[in-house]
Amino acid sequence: MRFGVVVFPGSNCDHDAYHALRHGMNQETHLLWHGETDLQGVDAIIIPGGFSYGDYLRCGAIAKFSPIMESVRRHAKGGKLVLGICNGFQILQEAGMLPGVMLRNAGLKFVCRHVHLCVDNVKTPFTRSCQSGQVLKIPIAHNDGNFFLPEDELAALKKQGQVVLRYCDAEGNITPQANPNGSVDNIAGVKNREGNVMGLMPHPERAAETLLNSEDGRLIFGSMMAQSEN
Repeated sequence: MRFGVVVFPGSNCDHDAYHALRHGMNQETHLLWHGETDLQGVDAIIIPGGFSYGDYLRCGAIAKFSPIMESVRRHAKGGKLVLGICNGFQILQEAGMLPGVMLRNAGLKFVCRHVHLCVDNVKTPFTRSCQSGQVLKIPIAHNDGNFFLPEDELAALKKQGQVVLRYCDAEGNITPQANPNGSVDNIAGVKNREGNVMGLMPHPERAAETLLNSEDGRLIFGSMMAQSEN
C-alpha cells in the first residue's frame, strides 16, 4: 500500500508517522509538502499530529487553506482513505471533513501520556483488524483535544455509527476518570458518514513497536492495509 504523510510548517510528528509506516509496517511511504497538490498516487493519506502553522489562531484554522487540502478532499470524495492524527484530526474538522470541534482540555493543561481506548466500531477501514470492545493502549499529546458536539448532533453521530474509539480504563470501562481531556461521551476518534475518513487524538504511530511500550497502533495501520487488499 502506498501511504502519503502530509507535512505542514511546524509539523513534528510527520517523520514519526513516516517511520512507523515505512520501517515499522514496511509500506511504501511518501512525504507530501502542504504547498503542493500532487499526491504522488498514494492509496491512503495521513495528516499527522504536531502543530501546523497558524495554530496560534485556532488549531487547523490556517492549515485547511493549504493547496494540498483540496487534493485531500478529492482523494476522500473518491472513496480513498484519510486518517487525521491529533492536529490532523483538528485540520480535518476545520476543513469540514469530520464532525465536531476541539476545545481546550478540561484541565487547561497539556496532557502527554498513554491512555486506553475502547474500540466501539470495528466495521471501519481503520479498525477492521480489531475486535469489538477491544482495549488499545496508545499515547496522547495535546492541549486542545476536548471533542465537542451539541447533544442532538452527538445523538445522530452515535446512531450512524460514526464514533469509533472512546477513552476507557484498562478493563474497558468508559468512565469520567478515564477521560483525559473532557471529551463529550469520552470520544477519542470518529469517522465521516462514508467511513473512509477518520480522526483520532491518540498517536498510533507512537505505539507501533515494542520499544515504545505498545504495538497497538499497528492495528490501526494494519486495518488500513487490509482494506486496501480487498
